[in-house]
Amino acid sequence: MAKRKHRSEAEQRFARIAQTVAHSAASVEEAEEHPRSGHHDAPLTDEEISSSGALSTLAFSSNSQELTKMKKFRFQLLHRWIVDRVQPCRVADVGGGKGLLAYLLQESGWSATVIDPVAQGLPSKYKDLESGRQVRVRETERVARLNREFEPGMVGDFDLLVALHAHGCNIQMIDTAAELGREVILLPCCVIHEPVLPPPGVHWIQWLAEYVIGKGFAVEPFRLNFKGQNIGLYAYKPG
Repeated sequence: MAKRKHRSEAEQRFARIAQTVAHSAASVEEAEEHPRSGHHDAPLTDEEISSSGALSTLAFSSNSQELTKMKKFRFQLLHRWIVDRVQPCRVADVGGGKGLLAYLLQESGWSATVIDPVAQGLPSKYKDLESGRQVRVRETERVARLNREFEPGMVGDFDLLVALHAHGCNIQMIDTAAELGREVILLPCCVIHEPVLPPPGVHWIQWLAEYVIGKGFAVEPFRLNFKGQNIGLYAYKPG
């Protein structure tokens, strides 16, 4: 009985997603012209979190927890979360910019590659949040890079796809990871250039979590301690 109920709920959820996809073409064009019209990228409220089954397990309230870190530390915070939660593997840092996250993972013994169309060098220094000290990055240090837009064909070389505030590739990453059996960690930002959109009045992150579940993933939501859009989704195959 429990399995049949679970299957029925999954089918209903996926049907809602499929209906949204079928009506999204016009919404995509509207969102590009009016990006904040009905599809806001403001932080989720406590009410929105508590009403979402996929996000309700977030550890603390967005309004009751003081956020002490600045957005510029988001790479260090995400690095810490990943190494504490996931076993070392081959990581694609999609939209990774200068490559600080990939560099920190590499320093922790992971294999990390930046996928970003803009060629950039590593930052010259960063703040270590454990010691509070500035750490200089030697000019000879490198991380692997693919200076191209993300494409599904790249996924075969990686076990985990990570995107922190990357635009226009979240749905594509989820679909490809689901097809090839990879894991995904997303900190989504806004809906610009995404191929499908949530219905008006539904927050993008809330809807995206449901989309991930509809693709057969289990979802572990998490929150990082910086101001701004700091909610992440860790998607992995259950079992």
